[in-house]
Amino acid sequence: MLLKDKVALITGGAGLNGLGFATAKLMAEQGARVVIMDLEAADPAAAAAQLGEGHLGVVASVTDKAQVERAVAQALEKFGRIDVLVNNAGVTQPRKTVDITAEDYDRVMDVSLRGTLIVSQAVLPSMQAQKGGSIICISSVSAQRGGGILGGPHYSAAKAGVLGLARAMAREFGPEGIRVNCITPGLIGTDIIKGKLDEARKAEIAETIPLGRLGRPADIAGACVFLGSELGAYCTGITLDVNGGMLIH
Repeated sequence: MLLKDKVALITGGAGLNGLGFATAKLMAEQGARVVIMDLEAADPAAAAAQLGEGHLGVVASVTDKAQVERAVAQALEKFGRIDVLVNNAGVTQPRKTVDITAEDYDRVMDVSLRGTLIVSQAVLPSMQAQKGGSIICISSVSAQRGGGILGGPHYSAAKAGVLGLARAMAREFGPEGIRVNCITPGLIGTDIIKGKLDEARKAEIAETIPLGRLGRPADIAGACVFLGSELGAYCTGITLDVNGGMLIH
């Protein structure tokens, strides 16, 4: 198993049809003990129980430093270490540039970008103490192509910020054996797109993708396992496109 004896913490992982839970499930199958961090309303404990025995759900908003630090302390108290962090929590809004309010901007930036920093800050000291770890940040194809199908420009900006933050952390913490990488998903068939794209529109989009389909949560989960395991031992500071070829020029 690729993650035997490893402990993985995944933010925003309680939604059973989302990228985070798919990643949690695959990492558990690969031998990891998994910690799912999410909002209380999302019931991370129930999601962790879906993985089987020996996993943990902790409650925290990634925008609240004190909550995150308490949740990370719970994980460390139970398992003694955190080997893999998946910064998955994020929100999107379909706004045009001139329609983005200050509240919209703060909401998207706080969860997607500031949250990535806050959780990384909380986990990094334990990784430094054990002289190793892997941080995986979920960005978006929207950051690369200048806009997505569902997210507004502030979402693109937040996800582009994640790319820069991850590269800077990779440079800073590489000498301590800590790897930091990004994944940029394309359009993935999760609950986020339910009710927003009809089947005809999905088919139109699929025709523009060389692999001829939208992504699945398991596609992203597999990439996370790769970067979290020793298979990705010489990868840091990279942006791994998982979009079916959407960005081929």
